[in-house]
Amino acid sequence: MKNTIGNNVTFTLFGESHGSLIGATIDGLPSGIKIDEDFIENQMSKRRAKGLISTLRQEEDIPNIVSGVFNGYTTGTPLTIIIKNKDTRSKDYSKIKDVPRPGHADYSAKIKYYSYQDYRGGGHFSGRLTAAIVAIGAICTLALKEKDIHIATHIKKLYKFEDDEFDKDNIMKQFEILNNKDFAVLNEKIEKKMKEEIDNARLNLDSLGGILETVVLNLPAGLGDPLFNSVEGMISKALFGIGAIKGVEFGEGFNFANLKGSNANDEFRVVDNKVVTTTNRNGGINGGITNGMPLVIKSVVKPTSSIAQSQNSINMESMENTTLEITGRHDPAIIHRARVVVDSMIAIVLMDLLVTRYGQDWSKILCED
Repeated sequence: MKNTIGNNVTFTLFGESHGSLIGATIDGLPSGIKIDEDFIENQMSKRRAKGLISTLRQEEDIPNIVSGVFNGYTTGTPLTIIIKNKDTRSKDYSKIKDVPRPGHADYSAKIKYYSYQDYRGGGHFSGRLTAAIVAIGAICTLALKEKDIHIATHIKKLYKFEDDEFDKDNIMKQFEILNNKDFAVLNEKIEKKMKEEIDNARLNLDSLGGILETVVLNLPAGLGDPLFNSVEGMISKALFGIGAIKGVEFGEGFNFANLKGSNANDEFRVVDNKVVTTTNRNGGINGGITNGMPLVIKSVVKPTSSIAQSQNSINMESMENTTLEITGRHDPAIIHRARVVVDSMIAIVLMDLLVTRYGQDWSKILCED
């Protein structure tokens, strides 16, 4: 099992849903990055379960930094954060250890690890581990923000409902609004309808998915490499480490199939002595390398796999067909909690791209530009 991504800034994730703790280590992070515990707490709060549209499992999610920080700044050595698990109910899973839940990794994990995997709450495959992603990601997000690189995500679509588009003339104001909301939607009327739809799914013992749209502003041109270390490849690999993400696209993405080259290409111009493109259908990337335009990413979040309806499954010990009704505490939708996880994972990858391009003194170089 390999739980590490990155080239010059590497990120390692560890722990299980019902183990004693989860955590992550980021190595290669430059020294001198400010650690703001209030900002980390604010980011963690966006992921926490709230109300009936989320799971009833309530974890404190208090990150404990155990290495790599001294006097409020990163030291340049490996930074490790651990988060204790407290609100676990492992008995909820004892009855189904041999009956794989549809949509989950239960069956494939049992085959891969010869039945030695921790099946409680999905073990290492659980969305619980995303809390550690957010904790590390918060450090990277703030470091980027202090260099005027901004990240924001909104729920572009939930089931049948779509949010408003970003407005390029007011986008920084929209970023501020989204990054101060638990339910990241621009249109308040659509937000209400989305929440009602999630609650209806809960009452019907079902779940919903949707699409997250992320925009990153003020990235310098020249980050990334062609082919296998492309910006698209590195971000996609990281996002697919989030279990609920089943599709990633950049710019127009699959909509390129509906366009001709004459309207798919982004034409270059010079405005105020700066190179820009008149459109941004390629989402800020050409040839795997950033071109200085906003980075635009869409991520598909599947409906929560754990639903309480009766479903067909098998007994892996007796090799007989059976049915399954999942009990326990589960989210009728996770997309509103997943958006900060997506933000955080992208921030971690961007930190790696910046350090790879500029070295450990990346922050000083960016300040001089």
